[in-house]
Amino acid sequence: MKQTKQMSESIRLGMLLAISGGFMDAYSYIERGHVFANAQTGNILLFGVNLSEGNFKMAIHYFLPVLAFALGIALAEIVHTKELEILHWRQAAVLIEAVMLVGVSFFPLSLNLLANSLTSFACGIQVESFRKIRGNGIATTMCIGNLRSGTQNLCNYFHNKDIEYFKSSLLYYGIIACFVIGAIIGNLFIHILQEKAILCCSALLFFVFFLMFIDFEREKL
Repeated sequence: MKQTKQMSESIRLGMLLAISGGFMDAYSYIERGHVFANAQTGNILLFGVNLSEGNFKMAIHYFLPVLAFALGIALAEIVHTKELEILHWRQAAVLIEAVMLVGVSFFPLSLNLLANSLTSFACGIQVESFRKIRGNGIATTMCIGNLRSGTQNLCNYFHNKDIEYFKSSLLYYGIIACFVIGAIIGNLFIHILQEKAILCCSALLFFVFFLMFIDFEREKL
């Protein structure tokens, strides 16, 4: 029989991807010149501020990661339309993301603009490829939507006393906690490995890639 659920929507994968999301944001911000890999709202804000001050070099510093993020989303959609015989399209997306971050680790600090753009590109791939956990719309690379949905579900629980709302709120808040854990881990490794710290995030994504093979086999009926 066909799979009864999507292997990429499991909680374990969502947790690991949220950790990677927090790691990438911490890496780009702390190690690569205070640019966000995921929080494109912050980058757009800083782009506008620098543009208004005539600081065009810094404006580009923030604009290119935003553009790269959008291109990552576009690539994920292109991969989605392809029929892959061996891999699920989301596995291919994770693999591309992991390999790309390996490349980022070899860029010196003098190439921060390129490193941040590629990291944002990888984040764009992830945010588009993994949009649900157990049917709930959840992002693994940013927190504002998860915070809104988690709080909304918690309020609905207090109003309706439906335990499913409470479970959903815990899921959203749990993913936010995993994002924070990723940022903490990222900060620790950055102090030890500097620009090579992103290799740890890449290793985590390779693990996710192989874990999806195991989940795929378990979920066949």
